[in-house]
Amino acid sequence: MSVCAKMSLSLSLAGAVSRGAKSAARTLRRQMASATALSDFEQQHKTPVIRRQENMPIAEYGGRHAVTMLPGGGIGPELMGYVKEVFRVVGAPVDFEVVDINPDAETNDDLEYAIMTIRRNGVGIKGNIETKSELAGVLSRNVALRNELDLYVNILHCRSYPGVPSRHSDVDILIIRQNTEGEYAMLEHESVHGVIESMKVVTADNSERVARYAFEFAKKNGRKKVTTVHKANIMKLSDGLFLETSRKVAKDYPEIEHNDMIIDNCCMQLVSRPHQFDVMIMTNLYGTIVSNVVCGLVGGAGLLSGRNYGEHYAVFEPGTRNTAIAGKNIANPIAMLNASVDMLNHLGNHYHADLIENAIKKTISVDLIHTPDLKGTATSMDVVQSILSNLSK
Repeated sequence: MSVCAKMSLSLSLAGAVSRGAKSAARTLRRQMASATALSDFEQQHKTPVIRRQENMPIAEYGGRHAVTMLPGGGIGPELMGYVKEVFRVVGAPVDFEVVDINPDAETNDDLEYAIMTIRRNGVGIKGNIETKSELAGVLSRNVALRNELDLYVNILHCRSYPGVPSRHSDVDILIIRQNTEGEYAMLEHESVHGVIESMKVVTADNSERVARYAFEFAKKNGRKKVTTVHKANIMKLSDGLFLETSRKVAKDYPEIEHNDMIIDNCCMQLVSRPHQFDVMIMTNLYGTIVSNVVCGLVGGAGLLSGRNYGEHYAVFEPGTRNTAIAGKNIANPIAMLNASVDMLNHLGNHYHADLIENAIKKTISVDLIHTPDLKGTATSMDVVQSILSNLSK
């Protein structure tokens, strides 16, 4: 081949590569421009370039979504019954695939099947799933679900409800916790007889994922401040890594204030001056502690919902993962119903989510229908009937 021919071929190839790169760039820009119009569910499953993940199959048929429902133990089954009834009345386009997990099981078969259905459907809603077996090979159901599905972040929106008696009013705090590591890594062993070692695992990658998620969440939702909660004065390597990663990520968001606070001081500050907090990020165990403290400030465990997110899947549940009293018609159904509202918003069904959320607010703050945990006398069914009545109006 002549020199001129070689040069011509090289230029043609370079032009083709350039045109290909421009085409890919245009495709990416189109996807990014349309991403804001997609629901969270669609962004997880239909925009793999933006999310930098593989495109996952989704269970969506004729505009209806299949959702895995894990009732769990204690009050879980009765609360899920209320969710089904509210969805039926409001006409929410969701079909539930109910999966029961036996808390007394000596194997992980039920757990593995539940995980498979969430992988197939992409979304789940759950109660607290008990693990009664003490065998080492039987995994904690709640922890294993989060680890196997890589639900690396949990969000708890702690906000006051007008009309609910509490020590502080107008509380509005977002708790964002690392959901798969820390003390809940489930790595324990007996080094010598009578000496148990439990490993706390903190990795730079997961710490950065959670920190960046928190700052992006704050930026997207107009929040002004992020507080990192830690115990780095004692656990200098593990909590030190989490704190240092948060500080590093904070530099990319100069418009958002960042500070940090030791966990024990944080609990005292929450009880005395909760309004100083906006968005809080922390490792797993601290998240359990702080979530329960804040829920107590705004009325208890029966009000708030929790959201678990990963790269591919989302699972919604009551915020404090308690089982409470079952079978007595006194359990507060609001937390589970709020979890169902979060799930509908995730799926993009904002119309139905708003209907249910407004009916819940009217029941609690206007009609003042409160269960005993909120110092009221209403039964669980009284609350649900009030919500259904408000929906019909």
